[in-house]
Amino acid sequence: MSALEDIQKYAPNASDAVVAEMEKTYALALTNADARLVSYSDPAELARVRESFVKGKLGVAASDAAIDEAIAAVGDQVPGHKQRLTVYYLLAAHYGKLGVFGG
Repeated sequence: MSALEDIQKYAPNASDAVVAEMEKTYALALTNADARLVSYSDPAELARVRESFVKGKLGVAASDAAIDEAIAAVGDQVPGHKQRLTVYYLLAAHYGKLGVFGG
């Protein structure tokens, strides 16, 4: 299943252009099978998502607790294995930041 197909299960109107840009941006990480998934059972991984993606890439200035709630909500929305691009897309959409990737 492509990244776009996985994302569209949760965001039916997901932009293929945004997903393509995300795939280019994170191409190196996506070459590693382990890095393609976000491990919701690893607090250090979730902290990296908060710090590097939500705060760093998206520029969100909310409190850590508020960001952690948004990350948890996405985790609740996506059952099973959580594809990194799906998590990132849903977080970017949540914060109205798809424009960071051209959307």
